[in-house]
Amino acid sequence: MDHFLYRNGELHAEDLPLARIAEAVGTPFYCYSTATLVRHYRVLATALDGIDAHIHYAVKANGNLAVIRTLALEGAGADVVSLGEIHRALAAGVAPQMIVFSGVGKTREEMAAALDAGIGQFNIESEAELAILSDVAAARGAVARIAIRINPDVDAATHDKISTGRAHDKFGIAVPHALAVCRDAAKLPGIEVTGVAVHIGSQVLDLGPFERAFAIAAGAVRALRTDGHTITTLDLGGGLGVPYGSEAPASPQAYGAIVRHAVAGLNCRVFLEPGRMLVANAGVLVTRVLYVKQAGETKFLIVDGAMNDLLRPALYEASHTIVPLREPADGAALEVVDIAGPVCESGDILRRSVSMPAALADDFLAVRTAGAYGSVMASTYNGRLLVPEVLVNGSQYAVVRERPSYEAMLAAETLAPWHVQGSAATRGAA
Repeated sequence: MDHFLYRNGELHAEDLPLARIAEAVGTPFYCYSTATLVRHYRVLATALDGIDAHIHYAVKANGNLAVIRTLALEGAGADVVSLGEIHRALAAGVAPQMIVFSGVGKTREEMAAALDAGIGQFNIESEAELAILSDVAAARGAVARIAIRINPDVDAATHDKISTGRAHDKFGIAVPHALAVCRDAAKLPGIEVTGVAVHIGSQVLDLGPFERAFAIAAGAVRALRTDGHTITTLDLGGGLGVPYGSEAPASPQAYGAIVRHAVAGLNCRVFLEPGRMLVANAGVLVTRVLYVKQAGETKFLIVDGAMNDLLRPALYEASHTIVPLREPADGAALEVVDIAGPVCESGDILRRSVSMPAALADDFLAVRTAGAYGSVMASTYNGRLLVPEVLVNGSQYAVVRERPSYEAMLAAETLAPWHVQGSAATRGAA
């Protein structure tokens, strides 16, 4: 469920017509619903009742400070994959001990900063990373609490580019080898082995892969304890899917039930790292029709939102529901259109062959389920400005990231000294 509903013929974000925000802010823009963020968090937390469970929001899904802050106020920690995300989590008010540092490519500088910040856990993905972390921690007189991320060789049956738990994926350590790595880790200075971690992918619709991966992870906890390690945490990652259209993902309640079954008797703190399921349906991308164009048998709506604003359709062949901000009349005639952006790429199509009521130039559309992997993956490709982000709370809204000016976009770059000198010399010669 989300809080983007038609009222009196207009699509609202909670109590505000989206068209009113569009007129004030300009398009395209992202809009997030506080009520949806809070509801999704609470539904998942309730599904985990009876478990010593800690929800660490996966910041990579949407790194806006206001989004992180909204979830932190509900009690969420953060799952991060870079120093930049650590800074975001801390700036949004997440307690350092509630931060888990994941990712296969942590640098020495990131490790040092994370240790200085006092984060709660490093998820280790290779022997080489473990050795570097030991070196960095020992040099600082610090102790890094680590979980070994296992690779369970479980196919999550999701898109190939977001599957992370198969043997050939770059993530984690094969289970038998992970046990040996833990034996070595226990002897290293600056390292305290406290947990096991697993994550098999994103937009997982079937609970079967979760069940298999969680059982393997629980088995690793038992094996490590038999080996003499004090294992206190089990990080089960995230990945629960959301409905973009006709998908029917498992409910949080059903997901909570398999978590409860997997950890029964382990006496572990359980970490969950949801991202998409918390924020995807809490956001929309609002865009405006620029032109209606007929090209042979294909009718295009050329809109001002583009692949640089929402990359998922081009990168993952994702299919987002797109609806007009003005509610169609009952029985309105439909036409099949391709909705395309202005970027100079044939792949800049937000949705192909979608049936919708006839649209005109200056009509507003909303790309639904755009709160995850939308703004956070945006770029300035084609010299386009990053779009603003708006957070709605009841009848209030705030622009939580402004649309930059072209001057601000260019200010991050400079000419080389010889360009400036050459220009001066050229002017003098003229």
